[in-house]
Amino acid sequence: MGIISFVGFTLLVAIIAWWATRKTDENTSDGYFLGGRSLTGPVIAGSLLLTNLSTEQIVGMNGASFRDGLPIMAYEVIAAVAMVFTAFVLLPKYLNVGIATIPQFLERRYGKTTKTIVSLLFLMGYAISMLPTVLYSGALAINSMFDIPEKLGMEPVPALWITVWAIGIIGSIYAIFGGLKAVAVSDSINAVGLIIGGCLIPIFGLMYIGDGNVFDGMNTLTTALPEKFNIIGGATSDVPFWTIFTGMLIVNFYYWGTNQAIIQRALGAKNLKEGQKGLCLAAFIKLLGPFVVVLPGIIAFYIFKGDIPNADEAYPMVVKKVLPVAFIGFFAAVLFGAILSSFNSALNSSVTLFGLDLYKEYINKDANERQVVKAGKIFGTFLAIFSMAIAPLLYGVQGGVFTYLQELNGSYSVPILAIVLIGIFSKRVTGKAANISIVFSVVVYLFAMYVIRPMRLEAGEYFPHFLHLMGIIFAIVVIFMLILSKISPRETEFKDEYTKQVDITQWKYLKPVGYTICGLVVLIYIYFS
Repeated sequence: MGIISFVGFTLLVAIIAWWATRKTDENTSDGYFLGGRSLTGPVIAGSLLLTNLSTEQIVGMNGASFRDGLPIMAYEVIAAVAMVFTAFVLLPKYLNVGIATIPQFLERRYGKTTKTIVSLLFLMGYAISMLPTVLYSGALAINSMFDIPEKLGMEPVPALWITVWAIGIIGSIYAIFGGLKAVAVSDSINAVGLIIGGCLIPIFGLMYIGDGNVFDGMNTLTTALPEKFNIIGGATSDVPFWTIFTGMLIVNFYYWGTNQAIIQRALGAKNLKEGQKGLCLAAFIKLLGPFVVVLPGIIAFYIFKGDIPNADEAYPMVVKKVLPVAFIGFFAAVLFGAILSSFNSALNSSVTLFGLDLYKEYINKDANERQVVKAGKIFGTFLAIFSMAIAPLLYGVQGGVFTYLQELNGSYSVPILAIVLIGIFSKRVTGKAANISIVFSVVVYLFAMYVIRPMRLEAGEYFPHFLHLMGIIFAIVVIFMLILSKISPRETEFKDEYTKQVDITQWKYLKPVGYTICGLVVLIYIYFS
């Protein structure tokens, strides 16, 4: 029954996505990469949420909450503030100049070299961290819920390889041959199912603990594990409180405002109003995130008495334990959709970056749009194969898959966010200053994290939390760029040029809605502190 409902729901989503995109011209850049610039607010919101809310989030964050409790929810609630900032400041700038990729924006602001460096950083980040992490965490969840290793008569790691490749092949077909609109439509359908299914897990979990009563279950949980519900966190926490004001802001402002895989959904908006509506709607729903991506981990800690060797298996284990058998197939299908969504989105963005920013620029300058799309698809195929080959190697990674992803992402999120923000707010910073800042930030961060930190920790000496390290390097880069802008500024101030690709009239309710969202974030922290 579970397998039938899984296959049935998955096929239904695929058929709907095909039907909705059958008239979109996928042979043009706008059609393939931006869904014909036709996406509406609800579609953008659904795609944003599901691109983000995949198994590396659900599995990884619940694994972190299993170990550490509530502090990990900072990634979710601060995201709402970042989306509001993007709606207010960044999206109007992007749509004003009619870009399809963030590197294109950087080329207009700093020059071709900056665009190329950032495109390569994005592609390396997707290949080494995002794509393999999504595949690994997704395969881990599917294997645990359906007992795949036992049914295949295999050990967990060999079974993981099979599931990773199965998910990767299906996701590649969606992303490479369907384009952004197919991804966005399937995302929106799965988003509804994921929100419903994701909320069912903590509800059934609390009912399991409270003998059928959700409120009794919550009371039992908070009484038995009060330390798990302290949002402030201690010095050894995954997210110490003060990191919210350093690296946590950088992580979220980068992710929701400059990460190509995410912002590409908003760049495909039919106008600025729809893009801002989509971002704000996603931000509101994001405030419910802790209920889905944090609470089940704490429930798992209570049910299994903290006895799960690999914390990343806490979520699939609690799903299997508390969810009625009739729901397992549907929820696995929705989770499968979430896996495909994040994988598809990163792969689609990689295809976009390669086709528009590298192939057209350096390999075949005379390529027509059909050739650019074809070259992107070929590159996407090789990238998918590479990601599938390294994903299973993450099994049992120290600190959990979510922390691994965030630590590695810091190498490029810091410089990219810095040069985008400085490029917008300062009209005199040069491309040379941006390029030096990128190289400096990447080299210093990687050396500090993967050379100095292991040495200091092994010697029992202090090393700052990686989020604090991100904040320190970000501050240095920003100060460096501003100083250079005074010493050696651009000859003329940079000026945006409106390309009239879409209407950029602002949504009239943006300010009250945006301020309300930020106020709710503050109230959440006050309540749980």
